[in-house]
Amino acid sequence: MKMTKFGHACVRLGRNGRALVIDPGAMTPERGVTAGAEAVLVTHEHFDHFEPEQLRGTEADVYTCPGVARHLDGFGDRVHVVGDGDTFSAAGFEVTVKGEKHHYSHPDTPPVDNIGFLVDGEVFHPGDALTVVEAPTLLVPGQAPWLTVPALIDYLRRTAPDRAYAVHDGLLSDWGLHVLDGVLAREADRTGTEIRRLLPGESVEVPTGGTGRTTAP
Repeated sequence: MKMTKFGHACVRLGRNGRALVIDPGAMTPERGVTAGAEAVLVTHEHFDHFEPEQLRGTEADVYTCPGVARHLDGFGDRVHVVGDGDTFSAAGFEVTVKGEKHHYSHPDTPPVDNIGFLVDGEVFHPGDALTVVEAPTLLVPGQAPWLTVPALIDYLRRTAPDRAYAVHDGLLSDWGLHVLDGVLAREADRTGTEIRRLLPGESVEVPTGGTGRTTAP
């Protein structure tokens, strides 16, 4: 399984010439990230994860929560509403849905729908939540207005993945990225596992039960 990280929280998973994309939002500046993908998975409706224009011009099926689906009336029967515990096949991958709501982020606003996607029992993208799932490869949120460093570390320790790659870093300055890299490196040293931030355009090969091997961006 080849996994490529794009701007902010977007990743593309490919295998055997087939691909799916998770969370191509407005903070994913790369155009064409959905080109050739058979499916797009969207965790929730916030702009940094969901941008309808990223879905136009593609024939990909869209799998998402009710909160996103209500914005996609014009997309017809290629929109599939899924929820916690559901399983489906997309682009040759087996996907299990985990979670229901966004992490608490504002006292005046109820959490919106948020679902995470566990792909092939290997890679878990939680969206904007800290859903604890047993998965060898965790895409951990690196920074968010609702996230603290202690919560980030606690999430890594509760999930205890074989490897973790930080995404959701688009709001950070160079200094902020430097701080995040230090936090991840310290936890990697403590556990002896690969825990680090993926750069935009960087790819890793993620074999089931194996160790991610970096390839050229």
